[in-house]
Amino acid sequence: MLKKIYALSVLLLITSCGSYNSIDTFYNAHKNDNQVTAVRVPKFMLSMISEISPEMKAMVGNAKDLRYMQFPSATASKTQFLNQQMNGITGNSFIEVFRKNDDLKRNVVSVREKRNLVKEILIYNNNSQTGSFLYFNGDFDPAKVREMAKNEQFTKFGDNIISQFGASTPGINSQN
Repeated sequence: MLKKIYALSVLLLITSCGSYNSIDTFYNAHKNDNQVTAVRVPKFMLSMISEISPEMKAMVGNAKDLRYMQFPSATASKTQFLNQQMNGITGNSFIEVFRKNDDLKRNVVSVREKRNLVKEILIYNNNSQTGSFLYFNGDFDPAKVREMAKNEQFTKFGDNIISQFGASTPGINSQN
C-alpha cells in the first residue's frame, strides 16, 4: 500500500512540475500577462475570413482553431524561458518543417500530421524583443503548408490578424 502511495505521489509530482505541453496550456497561462496581445478566432469568423479572398481561403483552409499571441521578450532570461516552453510544446509530437536559430532568436515552423494531412501548424518567432506564435488546427495539405513556410506567408498572416483584430477591437484605446 505504501508503494502505491509513493508511486502515485511521484506521478503527481512529475505531472505538476512538467513544462507547458500544449498550446491550450501556454495560451491560458499567458493570455492575461502584461503587454500580451492574444487573438483566438471563433469558428464563425474563420468562414468569414476565408471568404475575403482566394489567398485567405488558402491560408485558413479547413481550420477549426486559429490563435495568435504576441508577447514581450525583452530580456535574455525571458527569451530563453519562452524558447524552452515552445520546445516543450513541439518536443516529441510535432515535426519541424523549418527552424532558424540566431543566438536566442528563433523562427520555427512545426506541424503535427495524421495520415496524409497536416492537423496542426505552429509557427513560433522570437526576435529577443518580441515573441509570437500562430497556431492552426484543422485539415491542411502538406504541400501547401511547405510552400507557405518557404515563402514566409505564415508570418505575414500573423501580422494581418493583428491588424484586422487589433485596430477594430472595441474598448482598446491608445489615447491617454
